[in-house]
Amino acid sequence: MTQAPWYIGLMSGTSLDAIDAVLVRFTPSFQLCAHHSEPLPAALRQRILQLTQPGDDEIERLGRLDTALGAVFAEAALTLLRQTGLEAGAVAAIGSHGQTIRHRPEAGFSLQIGDPNTIAERTGITTVADFRRRDLAAGGQGAPLVPAFHAALFRTTAADRVIANLGGMANITVLPADPTGPVLGYDTGPANVLLDGWNEQNRRGRYDEGGAWAATGRVDTRLLDTLLAHPFFQAKPPKSTGRETFNPNWLNGVLARLRPRPAPEDVQATLLELTAITLCDAIRRHRLPSPELYLCGGGCHNDRLRQRIQARLPGHRIDSTAALGLAPDWVEASAFAWLAMRTLQQQSANLPEVTGAKGPRILGTICPA
Repeated sequence: MTQAPWYIGLMSGTSLDAIDAVLVRFTPSFQLCAHHSEPLPAALRQRILQLTQPGDDEIERLGRLDTALGAVFAEAALTLLRQTGLEAGAVAAIGSHGQTIRHRPEAGFSLQIGDPNTIAERTGITTVADFRRRDLAAGGQGAPLVPAFHAALFRTTAADRVIANLGGMANITVLPADPTGPVLGYDTGPANVLLDGWNEQNRRGRYDEGGAWAATGRVDTRLLDTLLAHPFFQAKPPKSTGRETFNPNWLNGVLARLRPRPAPEDVQATLLELTAITLCDAIRRHRLPSPELYLCGGGCHNDRLRQRIQARLPGHRIDSTAALGLAPDWVEASAFAWLAMRTLQQQSANLPEVTGAKGPRILGTICPA
């Protein structure tokens, strides 16, 4: 009997901390065999950050960074193969999200780099990438794409569930127990992108571990009300966002207008509360009786954020996706392995109810081995 093929998923998110890589297969059931986190070199991370905002000589910088990132993505995949002793020929495909450097669905485009040709050449494995643009061409947001995977892996008729991904941005997937109910999903606003950025600006370290620093501050209601006035929070789904909208420059511009200026720890506490409020408000709008909430992404490890979410959703079961069989750090990378499988099988992978596209579409561009 032929063994089911393996897939590799590669994910680099808005937080820009590392490239997550997983080795998985989906038949007869989902299996996570190995995982690896490839740190982004500081110089490379800085080049990415510079490209997420308009600047000079963008085409030249983009071209060079595209190839350089492709090499780092390839190395993450090769590390997995070395860890497991698996030959490249046993892997059907690599699904690579790439690194988003500009997401402008209102203008009909979203750009991810990390050249899949370089990945395919260096690994000898067929690589599928560029998942967003077909959905955009069909009138969708191109994001979020992971809700389709959430539905395939986590949906049950036993309970209403919400999967909340706390990455650079926060997004939710609503999974009704009623099998006739549509799967819904969208970005709810910023998560780690502002928390990490403010932490880096004011303290040593890339992030506020466990939300300990935020826990020392008090929520500044003036700042919170100003942040909540951003039009994105009032917009109806489908909707998605990124660093183009929520970034340190935007935050610093808001702070410059406040007198007196809040203490740094109070800003951190307020940013954390902003994430909790916008996430929980979005969940409540769906009027599910008492859905189970499962968290994934880096923000899942922020104890203070989890406490504030629980405080705003009393009576709800809140856990990480580990309780459903997949550790929270590897959900998104697994999703892009799944998306690559769907592409090779010529099956659609977007959810029009989520992205707003005109209909289901087969996603991704294939770079053969």
